[in-house]
Amino acid sequence: MTAQEAYDYLDPKAWAQTSAIEKLALIEEVQKNLSQYAEDLGIADAKMKNDYIGTEIYTKGFGIAGTAGPIAGMLMGSHHLYEKLVNGEMLQPVSTKKLDGGITAIQTWPVFPKDKMLAGKQKGYLHVKGEPTQINPLEKPAGVIAISGAGNYSSSVEMVKALFYENKAVIHKPHQNNVETDHIWAKIFQPLIDRKALVFIEPEEARAMTSLDGLHAIYFTGSTGVAHAIQNNAKAPVVAECGGNNPLLVIPGIRPWTEKEIKHQALQVVSVGKMNGGAVCGRVQTIITSKNWPQREQFLDAVRKAIKDDTYAVGTYYPGVEDTKKAFLENQPTAEVLKVENGKYPTTDFVFIPNVKEDDFAVTNEAFCQIISELPLDTENNADDYLTKATTFCNKKLLGSLGLMILVDNDTMKANEERVHQAINELNYGGIAVNTIPPNVFMSAYLTWGGCNETTEDFVSGVGNFGNAHQYENVVKSVLIDDFNSQGMLMTNKKMMEHLFTNSAYFAIDNSWGHFAKMVGQMVVDNFKKKDF
Repeated sequence: MTAQEAYDYLDPKAWAQTSAIEKLALIEEVQKNLSQYAEDLGIADAKMKNDYIGTEIYTKGFGIAGTAGPIAGMLMGSHHLYEKLVNGEMLQPVSTKKLDGGITAIQTWPVFPKDKMLAGKQKGYLHVKGEPTQINPLEKPAGVIAISGAGNYSSSVEMVKALFYENKAVIHKPHQNNVETDHIWAKIFQPLIDRKALVFIEPEEARAMTSLDGLHAIYFTGSTGVAHAIQNNAKAPVVAECGGNNPLLVIPGIRPWTEKEIKHQALQVVSVGKMNGGAVCGRVQTIITSKNWPQREQFLDAVRKAIKDDTYAVGTYYPGVEDTKKAFLENQPTAEVLKVENGKYPTTDFVFIPNVKEDDFAVTNEAFCQIISELPLDTENNADDYLTKATTFCNKKLLGSLGLMILVDNDTMKANEERVHQAINELNYGGIAVNTIPPNVFMSAYLTWGGCNETTEDFVSGVGNFGNAHQYENVVKSVLIDDFNSQGMLMTNKKMMEHLFTNSAYFAIDNSWGHFAKMVGQMVVDNFKKKDF
């Protein structure tokens, strides 16, 4: 089917007029289909990545988590939204708070009982400019949104958001990496195809799709260069989520971190740095320390150890990133090439670059592979001076505005809470994660993901966002705050992670108590497992 034929097939007016109860029933059909085909998605995703690398390193469980998991979360968020809409209601926030600059912080996560059980101390906020306004999706006008899917993950969350948050019919075109999984997605979303609300086309129709007349918008996930090329060819507004050089701010503590805390935080940063071979939007690329933090070298050594010895090997598969790695190695003399699992698998070497300077290549370029650098700022050993200088550096020198991570121990947070929140408000990033990883912002149906305060003419990380289940307008950024000692997805045991990847995805699909018990029970058992690589 050509792009034009796809556009002509859709009936956006009928979709926009479909009632809340009908859409709720369709969501449930798709959720059932997702449960049926999740394993097929995982197998196809793993095969694609292993074929690029030339060895069997990616697993079915990882594939299920990366494909079914994000979509499942968005479908469940849509389910909760439409349950409310059936009763003439909207999702309500947990709390609201006025901030400086005409911004309101709105807590939207967690809301529902099982979410609260999983979240622990984690809380999610939308920062909204002006008076907070929610718009009922059923009142949004009919139209068609064309979506150009990402290449790193076959999980088009923007497709779900366009359908159920924006009330629009959708044309979906996959990246060439994800043709096989896209065919499976078509089976899963068949109920919406039958309603002429959704249609899938092949990658070859990319240019024709973006130049269609009559589109409401084009949603794009990918590189900045391609986004600008689409924008130049398009006849509709482009909403883009691109990349960037995502920082980690390590706030100097009012007390020393324990050895256990340092190891845990190093594992958290390295695990997301290895995830998907480093091809993860929002994962940490540049660690920003204070030059005068007494534990700086101890933390850097823990990062090295986490890379080499404490987390298992993951292959870098994304096309073109070997040239990226070469460029970083040529331009950064302090780069260290670290062998993982003694280099037994291809493309698993990790590049660690300590002590980079503020105008270095590593600051102004994105890696999108297994590269992490560290930049020590000349600051006093306290939260206030560090945050002042780190905020200025990130906002003015570091590439992009997509995701940012902050590590701050609980004692330091308590003593400097107002100052930390001031920095969160001032930092020009679309997704800010405190004591957790920025990709968790992307995974939430109740938050947004994208660049921050960038312009259509000159963006790096993108413009606009794909919406949120609470339907708030004028969102500037999303913020996720967790406890310093919260547990993350630490890649310290292969079998444990395979269980967690699989069980968490199936729980996300239907939120049943059975899946919840299986996931939590297996986590308890797996916590006793030792290194298996």
